[in-house]
Amino acid sequence: MEKTIKFVVSGKVQGVFFRASTKKQADGLLLSGWVHNCENGNVEGCASGKSAAIEKFVLWLEQGPRWAKVDNLTIEDCRQQAFTGFDVR
Repeated sequence: MEKTIKFVVSGKVQGVFFRASTKKQADGLLLSGWVHNCENGNVEGCASGKSAAIEKFVLWLEQGPRWAKVDNLTIEDCRQQAFTGFDVR
């Protein structure tokens, strides 16, 4: 079953390779979507793929890369969307 989520991550998530690491995780899980930095210091994005892969991705987002400190993660289910690859914006 396919699933699409929107995510917002707050904490120490900019300047710690969060977007690049998120892309690497998404690519490894065969997810498509995008990720970008927000002006308020958060990172947000959208990911689409198999439900099991999305679950693993969410578990990774809760921790982020080694240098990050995730204070909060918000996940919202979205209408199914198709993306071409996973982009860092």
